[in-house]
Amino acid sequence: MSIKAPKAFKWNQYLVNGQLKNWAGDFETVYSPMGEELENGKVDKIVLGEAPLLSTEVGMEALEAAKAAYNHGRGAWPTASSEDRIAALEHFLELMISKREEVSQLLMWEIAKNEQASYQEFDRTVDYIRDTLNEYKQMERDGSRIGNKDGMLSQIRRGPLGVVLCLGPYNYPLNETFCLLIPALLMGNTVIFKPAKYGVLLLTPLVEAFQKAFPAGVVNFVFGRGRTLAGPMMATGDIDVLALIGNSKSSNALVAQHPKPNRLRQILGLEAKNPAIVFADANLDTAVQETVKGALSYNGQRCTALKIIFVHRSVADNFVTKLSTAVDALALDHPLRNPVLTPLPERKKVPEMEAYVKDALAHGAKQVNQRGGRINDTSFFPAVLYPVTMDMRIFHEEQFGPVVPVVVFDDLEEVMESVAASDYGQQCSLFSENQSTIAYAVDNMVNQVCRVNINASCQRGPDYLPFTGRKDSAVGTLSVHDALRSFSIRTLVAASVNQKDLVRDVLRNGESNFMTTDYLL
Repeated sequence: MSIKAPKAFKWNQYLVNGQLKNWAGDFETVYSPMGEELENGKVDKIVLGEAPLLSTEVGMEALEAAKAAYNHGRGAWPTASSEDRIAALEHFLELMISKREEVSQLLMWEIAKNEQASYQEFDRTVDYIRDTLNEYKQMERDGSRIGNKDGMLSQIRRGPLGVVLCLGPYNYPLNETFCLLIPALLMGNTVIFKPAKYGVLLLTPLVEAFQKAFPAGVVNFVFGRGRTLAGPMMATGDIDVLALIGNSKSSNALVAQHPKPNRLRQILGLEAKNPAIVFADANLDTAVQETVKGALSYNGQRCTALKIIFVHRSVADNFVTKLSTAVDALALDHPLRNPVLTPLPERKKVPEMEAYVKDALAHGAKQVNQRGGRINDTSFFPAVLYPVTMDMRIFHEEQFGPVVPVVVFDDLEEVMESVAASDYGQQCSLFSENQSTIAYAVDNMVNQVCRVNINASCQRGPDYLPFTGRKDSAVGTLSVHDALRSFSIRTLVAASVNQKDLVRDVLRNGESNFMTTDYLL
């Protein structure tokens, strides 16, 4: 297969107050993680393009536009009818679908997600928007009823929270970003959105769609560094919601800059150290297959990845032998060839993985698979480390990359102590064929993590399931159902039953977008 990089382009626009504005300041060169092999045998970096490094002043301009569009909840968007918001999202979705090829290819080239997974991320995001629209319609139908109890008439709906600062991740720069952005908009909030450091250009084909689909100031799209843009915005105290998928260090630093943190709603998807627990009565072939998938899909660069594997001593050696063979059989190649493993978009990631391996080896572990280690500056073949102990960094820290630590245990209590002591509590995977083992393990784990997977790897989907975490792993809950509620607050209108004629007149005349019993079809 002949592989040719896309033509590089310079993106010089940003969206503020409904206007696509040109930027003439500093830019950042965007490189692909995949290099280009030259005739002399050397590998040269592939330049995909340039993206703006906007100034703090532009960030403040975006904030003022979002504030004006919200206008303390009195703006056109937060007071718009359900039909108007739905129409805007449907228009955006129509424009977005037309950009499938362009976005998916840029996604692949920019963050090295294999081609099949890149198109799947786009399609999954489209499905998520459709499902969210349907859920929103049902929510509005439920809110169309007038209650009458204890002499009080009432109508309960959900209202927006205000100005949302939305910061997406690089590993799912489209899907996870839109899992924040879409429900925030549908509920009537206004948004300032800044892409992650990696995965910037792939979002540029959609900027014009946001401009065309939404009223001025409702969506403001800025590019650049968090310390230049996000930090100063938070310091104003004018951000009502921080919606971030990333790490707790970044979120804590931003929240600390807000002068009124009690007024700041946080919706955060953060790091995790999801364990797999392989019991003596597990089907080892299933456990190995799911561990490889869970630990190394997209090179382990997922918060839901399996980050540490606990294996019962009686089956540990056999499991590790099978796991090493399975890992060494994986292909690491260019994303166009759809391998399981691809280069790593973060330039610092390879030395970070090497440091974890070096530390583990220094404390008594062995790298048990033959192929593990550096390929080049952006590619690292997964290293399986065994036996890993509490003395090693990899035992405690989230590696977010292709290193697989395996820990031996004799009793579940040892594992439970480690999980309880961890700063994280997102998910776990249990591997056993015995109903008593599963029942006992489930009851021990459900109050430590927020999702327990039985004989399957950890994962986010399907999107109708709640996605959250305990401790430092999350704040708030995301799903098609939950995200709409996370970005809104219950609001009601109440009146004494002796005001029923007035309430009836308001409803009949249809002058209020809130007080309406119209049924959405």
